[in-house]
This record gives sequence, C-alpha cells and structure tokens, in this order.
Amino acid sequence: MIGLAGDEKKIKRTRAIANNFYAIRLLWRICPSMVVHKAVMRFLGYFEWLFYSAFFMRHIIESMEAGETFRKIIVYVIVVAVVLGAMMLYENMLNGAIFPADQAIVNKGLYRTLFRKSRNVELACFEDSDFYDRYTLAMENADTRLVATAEALFKSFFGAIASACAFVFMYQVDKISVLFVILPVIGNFVFNRKISQIDYVRNKDMAPHNRRIAYVNRVMYLPDFAKEMRLTGVFRLMRQRYEDAIHGVADVTKKYTKKAMVLHWFYVMFTFTFIFEGLLIYGAYRTLVSKSMSLAQLSVITSMMVSTTWILIGFTEALTELFKNGLFMEYLRKFLEYKERIPEDSTGEDPGTEIRTVEFKDVSFSYKDKEVISHLSMEFRGGKTYALVGHNGAGKTTIIKLLLRFYDPTEGQILLNGRDIREYDLRKYRSLFATAFQDHRMFSMTVAENVIMGEDIPVDERESRVTEALKLSGAYDKVQTLPKGLDTILTHEFDDEGAVLSGGEFQKIVVARAFVKECPFKVFDEPSSALDPIAEGTLFDNIYRTCEKNTLVFISHRLSSVQSADWVYLLSDGTVKEAGTHRMLMEKGGIYADMYAKQAKNYLAITEEGGALA
Repeated sequence: MIGLAGDEKKIKRTRAIANNFYAIRLLWRICPSMVVHKAVMRFLGYFEWLFYSAFFMRHIIESMEAGETFRKIIVYVIVVAVVLGAMMLYENMLNGAIFPADQAIVNKGLYRTLFRKSRNVELACFEDSDFYDRYTLAMENADTRLVATAEALFKSFFGAIASACAFVFMYQVDKISVLFVILPVIGNFVFNRKISQIDYVRNKDMAPHNRRIAYVNRVMYLPDFAKEMRLTGVFRLMRQRYEDAIHGVADVTKKYTKKAMVLHWFYVMFTFTFIFEGLLIYGAYRTLVSKSMSLAQLSVITSMMVSTTWILIGFTEALTELFKNGLFMEYLRKFLEYKERIPEDSTGEDPGTEIRTVEFKDVSFSYKDKEVISHLSMEFRGGKTYALVGHNGAGKTTIIKLLLRFYDPTEGQILLNGRDIREYDLRKYRSLFATAFQDHRMFSMTVAENVIMGEDIPVDERESRVTEALKLSGAYDKVQTLPKGLDTILTHEFDDEGAVLSGGEFQKIVVARAFVKECPFKVFDEPSSALDPIAEGTLFDNIYRTCEKNTLVFISHRLSSVQSADWVYLLSDGTVKEAGTHRMLMEKGGIYADMYAKQAKNYLAITEEGGALA
C-alpha cells in the first residue's frame, strides 16, 4: 500500500522540496490564476518593504539635508503614495474577489481529482488501515493546504531574494551593521528550528490521547450509541477514558514546557531584542558620538533593521512550512500517484448482457497474508438459483467480493461465459450484477435515491419502479407513513425532519435496490437477517417469483430459507465441503444435514416457547 512506514519516518529534504514543486504543478493544472496572483502578491509585498526601508526614507532625509524644495519632496511622496495605493488596491482586489473565486475553483478541481481517485482505487485499499490513514490525511483540508504550500514556496523564493537584497543594502550603508543581521538568523534557524522539532515530537506524543478525546466527543452525539449510553454504565467508562486522555495531554505538555520556554526566550532575544537594541545603540554612537554616520544613513539602517528582521522571520517560517507541507504533500502525492491494482476505470471487452455460466476454477485468495479462500471451485449457471451457506468466516461474502472483482484471486481464475473476468471492462462487467449486502449503508438522501442509487432509469419510470421494488421488499407501507413518502430524506445528517428507520426497515430498502436494477445476476447477502419469519417468507417468495429469469445467489445462515434453491454450496475454511440440492444434502446426512437439524430444533423450541408465553 501507499505511504511512508510511519509519520515518524521523515521524508528526505530533497523529496520534501520536490513535493512542494509538485504542489505548484498540481495547483497550476487546476487554477493557473491562483499561482500567478500568489506569486505577484508575494513579490510586491517584499518589494514594498525593501523600497520603503532602503530608498524612500533615505531619499526624503537626503533631500531635506540637501535643501530641496518642499514642493519637490511632496511630489515625490505623492507619486510613491499613488504607486503603493495601487498596489494596495490590487491586494485588496485579490483578497476580496479573486482569491475567494479561485479558492472555489481549487476546491472543486482538487476534490474532484481526489474523489475520482478514491472512487478508482480498489476496495482493499479502504480495508488497509495504513492506506486509509494516509487517504484521510490527504483529504483533510486539501484545498487550503495546497494553496498554503504554494504560498510558502513563493514566500521562501522571494524571501531569499529579498534577504539577499537587504544584506547588500545594509552593507552599502555600513559594513559592520550587517553583523547584527546574523542574530535573527541564529534565532530563526537555530532556536526556532529546535522549537519546531519539539512541537513535532509533542504533537506526536499527544496524538493517541487526542484520538481518544475525538472518539469520545464523536460517540457522545451519535444516535447509534444513545440507547446504550442511557441503559448501561458505559458512560462512566467513556468519561474515565476522556479524563485519562485529558491527563495524558497535560502530562505531555508538562514534559516539554520547560525546554520549550527556554528555547523560546533565546528565540525572542536573538530575533528581536539583540538586533533592535544593539543596532540602535551602534547607530546612535556612530551618529552622535563619532559623527561617522549621517542621519539619512541612520534612518536607513534602522528601517532596514526592522524590514530585514521580518523578512528573515518570514523566510525561515516559510522554509519550516515547506518541510511541514512536504510531509502533507507526500500523502497527497502518494495517493494521487498510487497505481491501482483493480482500477475502476479499467477498460476491456464488453461482456454483453447474457450470463450463461460463472465459474470459479481452483480459486485461492489471501487477505493480509492469511488465506481466506482455498482452492475453491464452483459454478453458477444462468437462470438458476444458488445458496451459499456455512458458519461465520467460511468465506461466503469474500466469494461475492471476488465475483464482483473487488479483489482478484491470488491463484486460479473466475470465468464469465468461459472468459477470465479480468479481460472485461470493469464497469460493464459489474453492471451485470445487483447486490443487497448485509453490511449495508444508508445515505443521507431521499428514499427513492437510496433505492435507485444512481442507476440510469428513465425519469418517467422512476416512481413506478421504486414503488414496485419497495412493495416487493416489504418496505412500501412504512415509506407511505413517512412525511414526504418517497421524497423523505433518510437519517438526520442534513435534515432534522429526516427519517431514521429500524434495522429491518433499512434492510428492506437495501433489498429494494436489488429489485429495482434490471440485470441478469442478483446477489442477496443475508436479506432477511433482521426480519421476522413471516416477513422473511414473504420476501423470499417475492424474490423467487420476480427473479425467476435471473441467476440468483443467496447467502444465508437460515437454511430453511434456501430449501427452494436449485443448488446449495456448503462452505467451510474457504472451500466447498458439500454441494447439491437440499434433498441430496439431507439424504447425505453430512454437515449440512446436521446444521439444518439443529436450526430446525432451535426454531421449533422458540416457536413452542412463544406459543406457551402467548
């Protein structure tokens, strides 16, 4: 997977600098205007500082000492004021109009690129914690951080030029005064760098505690946890975790406070106090005592002292930002440059719309070096109904993920109509399947949108198709009771009046997704796990009746629901242990027959107990 071996593993300086140039190129592709205006604004900012410090004040004082007329001096001041005013107007226009508009363009362009990439990487990436951590870091405030990276690069580039010019100007006025500029250099490059290193280590040590704090803060307002918070003593445990994390943050802070305070004192003294006080004393002595410096020269070196100090501070801060941004850009760059193993936009042969056979030939699959599927062979014939049964961890859901090409087999082949599925156009291949997964998710969209899920259905058919699908899944009556029916928003994420349904009701909507899609192959992963026996029976009747021309695959723990399947595969340890019809497997008296007998016995006991209680 992508990424560094860890945050503590610093990228090389050359790579960090290269990442900043990568940011400039990326920003240029998205919004050239932002790059140009950021560069021009930074150039003008440094130009203004240097001009005012090195030329403006010196010219005014020398003109006065030379006896120039007041009118001539005022004209010069007015011309400078007009030029600086025009620069200020340009800067205000940038900040008030151009940059907000450009930022929106950057936001749109960058996140479109990131979303396209995240949509294109294989599912395994999101199940890899290392990849996912770096994906979230790449996504976090990516647009503003990209712009900040470009700005820091321009600030460093023009800051270096401005610093060199400032040295030259001060050297021309007074050679010794240049020595004072070494002080803020020491303050920034030595002490400020050490402060930054402490901040990095401190933030790293705080990260585990901050994650616990963020987790507790998030859990406290999520509705999924609300019932347990009120019915159990878990709140006390969460509060203890929170307090422990707060104490952890405090302990880390104390650990570094004393050293950070000492370094900050040295930073302030070298960066500001020594140069300001020292240069003023030196200039005053040269002007008032030794009479070896003119008032104009004194004004230049004092003015240049202030400008040079802030230029150096900005320059060193920008360098620090470059290396910090280099780490961020490493996440972004690695993510965008990641070579997908199963790219969603991969092209290939058109699989057509007919499924005659789907065959697993000696398929093995390992996940994180653990074999999940082992030398599995099975076949699905078009228009037939199949059931995958077995205990948890038998590999049933993994088989479906391999079928849908979320993963590719480690060994063996999966064939569609006799051809390896890796040869087909991926999106066209997946369009052959409709799925209703057990680990479903509801989106904060309308009921209708949650059923259609972006499928290309003619507008004039959508309502009737969705209604029919909801009726078949058993969700229609409930949807009719919602405030806006099919147009009711699900979840409270963006709408306080949105509907939050029960687990069984949500499951019915997921099943409706498989009903509404017209395709030859339909997969139902535990479609009735949250339903009562009556609703389960009705659902399976509807599936068998409406999908009789489809190839059907059921994954189910309830063996009573798969008796009508044309063929049953019993899985264990990632391979087929038994296969046949329900009758054949019962007559065989093996694992399937034993599981069925135990389930029937337990179901009968529950039914009798329910009847007695009734």
